[in-house]
Amino acid sequence: MTDIIQLLPDSVANQIAAGEVIQRPASVVKELVENAVDAGSTVIKIIIKDAGKSLVHIIDNGCGMSETDARMSFERHATSKIKSAEDLFCIRTMGFRGEALASIAAISQVELKTKRVEDDLGTCILINASLLENQHPVSCPDGTSLAVKNLFFNVPARRKFLKSNQTEFRHILDEVQRIALANTDISFSLYHNDEEIYNLTAAPIKQRIINIFGKNLNQNLISIHTETSLAGIRGYIGKPEFARKTSGEQFFFVNNRYMRHPYFYKAALNAYEKILPPNTFPSFFIYFTIDPSRIDINIHPTKTEIKFADEIAIWQIIQATVREALGKFNVVPSIDFEIDSLVEIPLLKSDTDVKQPAISVNSEYNPFEKNTKKAGASSIIFDYRKKDNLTNWEKLYSGFENKDENISIQTEKQTLIQQSPATTFFQLKNKYILTPVKSGLMAIDQKRAYERILYERFLSALENSQGIVQKILFPKIIELQAADASLLKEILPDLNRLGFEINELGKNTFSVNGTPSDIGSYDANKIIEGLIENYKNSQVDIKITAREKIALSLAKVSAVNYSKPLANEEMQALFDSLFACSVPNYTPDGKLIISIFSNEEFEKRFK
Repeated sequence: MTDIIQLLPDSVANQIAAGEVIQRPASVVKELVENAVDAGSTVIKIIIKDAGKSLVHIIDNGCGMSETDARMSFERHATSKIKSAEDLFCIRTMGFRGEALASIAAISQVELKTKRVEDDLGTCILINASLLENQHPVSCPDGTSLAVKNLFFNVPARRKFLKSNQTEFRHILDEVQRIALANTDISFSLYHNDEEIYNLTAAPIKQRIINIFGKNLNQNLISIHTETSLAGIRGYIGKPEFARKTSGEQFFFVNNRYMRHPYFYKAALNAYEKILPPNTFPSFFIYFTIDPSRIDINIHPTKTEIKFADEIAIWQIIQATVREALGKFNVVPSIDFEIDSLVEIPLLKSDTDVKQPAISVNSEYNPFEKNTKKAGASSIIFDYRKKDNLTNWEKLYSGFENKDENISIQTEKQTLIQQSPATTFFQLKNKYILTPVKSGLMAIDQKRAYERILYERFLSALENSQGIVQKILFPKIIELQAADASLLKEILPDLNRLGFEINELGKNTFSVNGTPSDIGSYDANKIIEGLIENYKNSQVDIKITAREKIALSLAKVSAVNYSKPLANEEMQALFDSLFACSVPNYTPDGKLIISIFSNEEFEKRFK
């Protein structure tokens, strides 16, 4: 039998390495920009075409490379940052493995131009799928210009699995944000299809955060600063009242490197315990300074997962630091004197006879005596050994089938209509709508009912392009952060089909000139911002179409909220519209809308 184990050719090995390091165009941006940072650059320009599928071009004013170094940089494991195994435990640079350029060159067409300050001419290298096509001297500025063209052109299976341009560009924005937040002393500019997205000058941390995420964040930030023997912690955290429904503004950096760390993330969230609005996430930008020998950054190809030697102690430091900052700025829950008190405190006059509370005790009661029935003792004694409760267990599972339940509730509606053309409705706590039915009492969740109604209307409008525009007298101007602006551009055609009239003004700014007539007179800015938040935060089935997701997100943010009192006519209209829906029982994301309390349940309560 012949030998079957052999060494892979370098071109194949590089493509395999590319699968670990280069997952999408954003991975190319990350690796090349980190190399530019390591080169000592003070200005980095990022040019993107077609979300990086056609071009990723990084230009820096760093130290540049010699002719030999330029050629060697494309070899596997060629690096200027590691000379021995011990160096792995004192790394302060971004890149160090020496695989990025070799991996990128294996799956694209690369043009490199680089020049050192002391050299008269630079070097130009052209590589096509790991094959060196040309190398020659060239006149170019100091620093490095590296253009990556036609990513995955020779690996069509990988290219086929890339997402839409809008989705891929959002990933690029995420990478640029992380690097820009970690290196605030460097100027960054980002262009996509010749449109300027970012122009970030060197600035303090707070100003860099505001420049990336918008001026609205300015009043939201609280500074933190702690120095310990284990680590130094600084940065900013967000005030609880400005928490968002998506977890997109939580960042950790260690020695100016972005990292993911679920354990530390939990520590920061725990510090906000009981002071956050429900289902929201606070912003935080936390920077660690720590001895490199106390961390291990070589546990993942993308170098974003980092192991700490003192995780438990640092967890406690994070929580204490965030809590101290919140306490220092008096960010604590306050008593709302406008709401009805849950505890009734009686007013006593000076001549009121106050009696000491008394407790009645039955001295004859014996808890060990079987079938006891004496004065003061309960006449109902449950014996867990009896097997009466094992009968009729099937009833526990009745009504769980959606089809049968829909039929039952539709039958109840028909009965109501036959009984009286004007059904009686009651509103409970401005949250539930109650109406008597033949089998008992029907309860309808007010907000969820509106979500179902609006969802089906929006979906129909999207499919038939029949959205009715309600013009706004004074157009609203909305300024979004780059990632949200990119998302809005992606769904803008469908929003306009729904009845929105939104125009792009450039530089992440939009003009809202009209909204769908179905959503009433809500604030246009809040509608758009809420729509984006719900769209990003949607946890619906992965098979759902983009249009269904848009309809669901808009229905959630547009639905009449709890706490709104409704007139009987409004409840009647809601009732009729709900039962005209294809699935009145459940919201589009599977939450129960209708529940019927049977006559038997009421009778049991009064036995």
